Amino acid sequence: MRLATFSLRSSPERQLVGVLRGDRLLEVDAPSMKALLARGREALDALAGKVETWPGPGHALQDVHFLPPVPDANKFLCVGKNYRTHLEELKRTDLIKELPSEPTGFVKLNDALTGHDAEVVRPATVMRLDYEPELVFVIGKPAHNVKPDDAMSYVAGITILNDLTCRDTQKREVASGSRFWTAKNAPGFGPLGPFIITMEEVPDPYDIWVTCSVNGEQRMRVNTSEQIWKLSRIIEHFSRLVPLLPGDMFSTGAPGGVAVGKANAEDLFLKPGDVVECAFEAPAMVLRNRIAAA
Repeated sequence: MRLATFSLRSSPERQLVGVLRGDRLLEVDAPSMKALLARGREALDALAGKVETWPGPGHALQDVHFLPPVPDANKFLCVGKNYRTHLEELKRTDLIKELPSEPTGFVKLNDALTGHDAEVVRPATVMRLDYEPELVFVIGKPAHNVKPDDAMSYVAGITILNDLTCRDTQKREVASGSRFWTAKNAPGFGPLGPFIITMEEVPDPYDIWVTCSVNGEQRMRVNTSEQIWKLSRIIEHFSRLVPLLPGDMFSTGAPGGVAVGKANAEDLFLKPGDVVECAFEAPAMVLRNRIAAA
């Protein structure tokens, strides 16, 4: 089952929650995605059972404006330094000095999030804008002091984040020891979605091919099996002191293959007019955004 937060192009001020049936979105009676997830697994299973017999045609995808699937999460925690190939890239560019001994992370602000097919404005001061396709887990029930063996039972589904990063700013922030990272929190620097894919469609979250293409040219293709810290360890680590709530999200880190690690990085950094597509191959989903000039 695929869940989305959206508005209609004819009435953009009204935020809706939907479930995908074929190529149409059906409206779900829920005030928000967080509220829908908080109803629990049994409610989601019941919703899935009703999709095929749903009354009414729903909305054609060309008539909707996708918002981030969870636009107002209480917490969006991004795990850093979680793919060995990306760590080697960062070491070569002096963005890190050593490998972490436990999961590390930073907070992604809701104000940075945007949806599928949205334009992302590159600020005039940003010249080295990089792409980072990331697997995101969405929490489905309250979690505190979670044990690793039970961690996946707290997950409602997965989605995609393009964790856009200003590499110039990031280098200064790393050097200063900052953990806020404005390099990743400018408005629009968090394209997310378009859907939450619920876990019954995800046979193995650690065998998903993740790709990123720019203007139709594939720039990277990696498998989530390369992650150092799996979600069981991530949830155990962060839930020791911080209670997690339905709709909270964990982005699980950038894989290797981003622009900053390439010899011709200056040619690869994103420019106005570029169309970026981050995707899962199976279960298939594409997140697309266009970079615009300030």
